[in-house]
Amino acid sequence: MKRLAVYCGSSMGAKAQYEQCAKELGMAMVERGIDLVYGGGKLGLMGVIADTLLSQGGQVYGVIPEALRDHEVAHQGLTELHIVKDMHERKAKMTELTDAFVAIPGGIGTLDELFEAWTWRSLGYHNKPFALLDVDGYWHHLSLFLDGVAEQKFMSEERRKLLIEADDIGDVLDQLALACDDKKSQLIW
Repeated sequence: MKRLAVYCGSSMGAKAQYEQCAKELGMAMVERGIDLVYGGGKLGLMGVIADTLLSQGGQVYGVIPEALRDHEVAHQGLTELHIVKDMHERKAKMTELTDAFVAIPGGIGTLDELFEAWTWRSLGYHNKPFALLDVDGYWHHLSLFLDGVAEQKFMSEERRKLLIEADDIGDVLDQLALACDDKKSQLIW
């Protein structure tokens, strides 16, 4: 795994642990030689993880829609900043640039990006792993909800198992790296 897309909030959230997670994840990525692919913003957890990697000599690839760039939320100090037309192009470009995806705390944009990566994987548009990094129980209720979706037969157990879940940065990076090494392509309904 050379590049990791991190989905996260454009705000800091309610708990200091979220910011700490963004910093620690950024540091761990630099230590492992993993570049960041993210939404290109300078605000919130997005800005924290980008700044952490940059301050430690890491490479950061941002992808931001024109409208957000024009609202002056684009990070100006990145390795590369890709300006795209809209959110659809943003997600497609991030998928093109990355080897894997992880979501740390964030809101509906984070969920949108994670679920689209999951859907695209399930439909065979890519074969890249994705994960939730749980910080202080942030994703707990979502995980329970997803279990319920599978129990109610709106998602297969196999598809449910595609989502890697961990509450430890080293563990989630290890699991994603291992999944990147597994090159078999499959559709899971």
